[in-house]
Amino acid sequence: MSMITTPAAQAETRPAAPARPASFHGVWVPLVTPFNEDGPDLPALRRLTRHYRQCGVDGLVVCGSTGEAAAMDEYEQLVTLDAVLAEAGGLPVVMGLAGNHQRDVLRRQAVFTSRPLAGLLTPAPYYVRPGQAGLADYFRALADASAVPLILYDIPYRTGAQIETDTLLALAGHENIRAIKDCGGCIDKTQAVIAHGGLQVLAGEDLQMLAILAMGGSGLIAASAHVRADLYVAMFQAMQAQQVALARQIYHALAPLMRLMFAEPNPGPLKGLLARQGWMSEQLRAPMAPASLALIAQLEAAFADLERRYPMA
Repeated sequence: MSMITTPAAQAETRPAAPARPASFHGVWVPLVTPFNEDGPDLPALRRLTRHYRQCGVDGLVVCGSTGEAAAMDEYEQLVTLDAVLAEAGGLPVVMGLAGNHQRDVLRRQAVFTSRPLAGLLTPAPYYVRPGQAGLADYFRALADASAVPLILYDIPYRTGAQIETDTLLALAGHENIRAIKDCGGCIDKTQAVIAHGGLQVLAGEDLQMLAILAMGGSGLIAASAHVRADLYVAMFQAMQAQQVALARQIYHALAPLMRLMFAEPNPGPLKGLLARQGWMSEQLRAPMAPASLALIAQLEAAFADLERRYPMA
């Protein structure tokens, strides 16, 4: 079964920052960071960036959790961001911004936003576990100071902090807080935020993407979209065209790979598969360890099955 190749989506722009979209929608790839012995493998990263641009994705995220940003220093994060921006060709790029020292986060925010970003993806401060008032103050402080819009990153299993529904709806009133990457694991909260309409909701848990799109979510930020990104684009476009049966068919074909990519800690399985496909080295930053050989064999078999069903155009 072959797929029709679709052109890359053209993001709406503002004159002051050509790479900044008016909205966050569609398929976004949260890029892995290829490493070699010296640091980020920038040639491999540029190849990946060109590839996803050609697949028609709507945007890229740099230095998120899949990008192992927590294991990188500020210089490495900046050279990684600059390498992606140099190859993005006008495709919107969002930068991850995480931390638990608010003044330092604000300082790094100013550095990052000196680049032509579409936005910042920012989670709750990790480890300190602030209450709801503290979380609201933190996100408002970042939004007030930011030259670009914020995408809130609700991922309590990494941060230890739950952003409650009322807090999200209150933050939706800030003109510089535009969207949320939803990894909260609470369908009631997801539904309430979508129904409210003040924030665009991007699915962050890969297996939940079709359900969130069906409820009215604006798109997805999916680590699994590194593999056959063209099919994720086709699935999203089918949902937009109300071709639900086609979208469901593609989703179910992708689901086995999605499950396997998170069977061990991300991005180990993903990097292992990409390495077998010749995109990059499998190297991860300690304390992350490579995926098991048994899991990589399962991933390769699942990918081969997907290729038989949907040959690359």
